[in-house]
Amino acid sequence: MASATFVGGSEPRAFTLAVFAMCGAVLAANVLVQFPFTPFGLQDYLTYGAFTYPLTFLVNDLTNRRLGIVRTRQVIYAGFALALALSALLATPRIALASGTAFIVAQLLDATVFNALRQKAWWLPPALSGGISSAIDTAVFFTLAFSGTDLPWTNWAVADYLVKLAMVALFLAPYRYLIGRMSSWTQQPEDAAPAEA
Repeated sequence: MASATFVGGSEPRAFTLAVFAMCGAVLAANVLVQFPFTPFGLQDYLTYGAFTYPLTFLVNDLTNRRLGIVRTRQVIYAGFALALALSALLATPRIALASGTAFIVAQLLDATVFNALRQKAWWLPPALSGGISSAIDTAVFFTLAFSGTDLPWTNWAVADYLVKLAMVALFLAPYRYLIGRMSSWTQQPEDAAPAEA
């Protein structure tokens, strides 16, 4: 496959922006997960972190579309390092292990599924990869963090996943807008999945 030429040699700038965006999303989620979502009496089911964490999947998908899966994985590893550091400071060792494991497994899965579907309709890669990886993220985190306790963690997990699905759907609009505004993002990265015959 011929090498993709990105407009204006912007690949390093796009990669740096992606790393900062991923780390910002991880930081926001780790801070806001400490605050219960009190509207509608949902404080026993949700935290504000449930609404901000799905931003990591949006960053993942935009990076994958623009830079390809190799660079996306590098962005994920940067976010993972920050997630581990923050979890070590803000949470118990069990929560830190659950958070770090869920993040790396779900984000790498998201990148792989997205890359495999990148030649499909514009909405399918982010929708399907987001739905699948959110399910894995939720299952891994809540099982590792709370199984064997008396806490109502299955209720939390169901509510968390439903919010993630809603946010994945909501983020389709900004995803479409951003890939439409940046023509270089529509070019095929060198490491992308091959086009269908």
